[in-house]
Amino acid sequence: MNKIALVTDSTCDLPKNIIDKYSIKIMPLKVIYSDGEYKDKIDITPEDIYERFDEEIPKTSLPSLGDCIELFEELKNENYTHIIVTTISGGLSGTINMMKNAKDIVEGLEIEIIDSKSLSMGLGYPVLEGAKELEITNDYYKTIQKIRDVIAKTDTFYVVETLEYLKKGGRIGRVEGTIGELLKIKPIISINKEGSYYTYKKVRGRNRSIRSLYNIIKEKSQNNKINVAVAHGNAYDEGMKLLDNIKQLKNVVSTTFTQISPVLVVHTGPGLIGIIISERL
Repeated sequence: MNKIALVTDSTCDLPKNIIDKYSIKIMPLKVIYSDGEYKDKIDITPEDIYERFDEEIPKTSLPSLGDCIELFEELKNENYTHIIVTTISGGLSGTINMMKNAKDIVEGLEIEIIDSKSLSMGLGYPVLEGAKELEITNDYYKTIQKIRDVIAKTDTFYVVETLEYLKKGGRIGRVEGTIGELLKIKPIISINKEGSYYTYKKVRGRNRSIRSLYNIIKEKSQNNKINVAVAHGNAYDEGMKLLDNIKQLKNVVSTTFTQISPVLVVHTGPGLIGIIISERL
């Protein structure tokens, strides 16, 4: 019988209880300070990043080729025969390319690598639904197809306090806002089909921008049953308030509340509020 492993990276923002329940393997990205390198969510927390922002804005790095090879070899030694890897968008990180390079080197495994074209729970939802499919069927190809189907039905939107961190990290994509920031215009940022950021909508003021996130969910839940995740970056109270309002919508089947990973914190700064909407299949 096939033994199939699900692998994703640390930007998926899946709750630990879900990761443990389905034995999902996590490849950590890295946060790099002048005093050293830290594995995302293992050696460093989001709170660590916030506390040090005033003294240093760190850089981030994808897993090394050696890290990816080591993970695949460990799984092979645990008698896995097949691996399904789902990663952060290739338009935002080179992680998927490193996984592909490792796949070409490691022998004796069937490996499928999937670009989520997203991040946070936009990556987490496809992996979670894939895990549920795998638990029921233990079918490699059905699980791959379920992950791809969920990716196609999942959208991500978020707002930040400032675009400064996206600019410094080189992740600004097609997001507009340099002059708009002076007028307190907050772009609602989404991810296009190529997996890069773009401005979905422009809203003036923080409160209106969060209200716009709610309205997006309200609109998308009119005729479809949806799962919704609220992700925050050092904005717990605002995120919880939004979540409470979302729970009142009739077609919202399940909700998840999560804090974004340290690597994502580096690129967005404090104050992120994000929503991930996944249509029920």
